[in-house]
Amino acid sequence: MKKIFIYPPNSLILGDLVERFGHQPLMLQTQIRQRILSPDIDSPPFNITEDDLKKGLDFVPVEAPSGIRGRMGLIGPLVKEAEAAIIIEETDDDWSIGCLGCTRAANLIKYLVSIKDIPIIRIKYPKNEDDAKVMVKKIKDFLENLN
Repeated sequence: MKKIFIYPPNSLILGDLVERFGHQPLMLQTQIRQRILSPDIDSPPFNITEDDLKKGLDFVPVEAPSGIRGRMGLIGPLVKEAEAAIIIEETDDDWSIGCLGCTRAANLIKYLVSIKDIPIIRIKYPKNEDDAKVMVKKIKDFLENLN
């Protein structure tokens, strides 16, 4: 079983595919879940804490906007932990996928994954049902060949 970073990191479909083939998806929802279930969290629960902003400094300089530091405080540790990665590219709205509305953070995440010495599959976002079937097949083959 490998730890697979998925991009976008909030994709439930990719997370489900990774789990179905016996691997652990590294997802943003897991990070958020830990904060919500923690007994010592403030009410209402905060997605990003001051500690997350500090962790973000491992990946970006202090001059970076807090939004980037916050995202990197959550997503950076997932990238560090990754043993392989699935990256979906060329979406119609690449700049606004889920919580990664910040293009700079999205570019940084993809860059940090690409410089790691891990297996990576990059797939174009499907535009129709046939493309989606091809995408799932490629991901299946990639995940099966990791073992």
